[in-house]
Amino acid sequence: MKIMQIELIDTFLDLCETKSFNRTAERLGVTQSTVSGRVRSLEASVGVKLFQRSRSGTALTTQGLRFEPHARSLRHDWVTAKNAAQDTALAGVTMRIGIQHDLVGIDIKALIGRLREILPDTAFLLEADYSIQMCSDLIIGKQDIAILYSPQIQPDLYFETLGDVRYVMVSTQADALAAVRKETYILANYSTSFANAHAALLPDLTHVSLSIGQNAAMVDLLTSLSGTAYVLEHSAKALVAAGVCQKVMDAPTVDQSVFVGVNVRNRHRAAYRKLIKTLHEQYPSQQAHGRARLERPGLSDSNGPSGQKP
Repeated sequence: MKIMQIELIDTFLDLCETKSFNRTAERLGVTQSTVSGRVRSLEASVGVKLFQRSRSGTALTTQGLRFEPHARSLRHDWVTAKNAAQDTALAGVTMRIGIQHDLVGIDIKALIGRLREILPDTAFLLEADYSIQMCSDLIIGKQDIAILYSPQIQPDLYFETLGDVRYVMVSTQADALAAVRKETYILANYSTSFANAHAALLPDLTHVSLSIGQNAAMVDLLTSLSGTAYVLEHSAKALVAAGVCQKVMDAPTVDQSVFVGVNVRNRHRAAYRKLIKTLHEQYPSQQAHGRARLERPGLSDSNGPSGQKP
């Protein structure tokens, strides 16, 4: 497949999402006339009209709707093939795994050991990232599997709930909520669901002067500054053991759901099912009472029929 043909497919798929020639031109960094030219070229290649333009906007024709899933498959196959070729000696046996930044510090040695045990002939490339980027990489084939907090519902992606991780409040100043000072409170913004739950549980501590979105950075701030914040449970235990912080005893704990995502084309492949099964063992559900569990609506637990296709 020629590079120009890939550009036509990319433009088509972006336009399916934006439904705007202007917006697609902005996102791809080209002119609107270039977008129009690519659409015309693609329509000439397939021999049908793919988009209908009107005053109300741009919409797929019936033929365009039929073509869209095949276009997604073409792009995914192209990126997968290119990545395999670039792996040289490791071509075909490299598994690219995206992992939420905060999860890197949770028993990563055990995870790597499990991966090597179930797929001994596979090389693993682990990359820490945020959910939105990982979902984008899954769609185009830059990543094979992702462990993340915030699934982005897309036709190409399949998600399962793995389990959850716990965040607890610690402080260098207070051991009770009543003593927490708003001016030294550091607001955690680890995911959209975390932010929403925090606002519901602790509305008086939502509007503060400092916020951060990564557990490791939060630990550094608490170590270097005085204050109060939510951190992962294992980080809280370490801070308390080191005498840096104390646990805010009456603060609610928050359990953040962890998900695994794959491209729908891979969900039934044996290697991916082995990986997903192993990830369920890595991130078990918390069992404490009175927890606030954060999970995206519409995504089922994998203890029954696993996950769902968006």
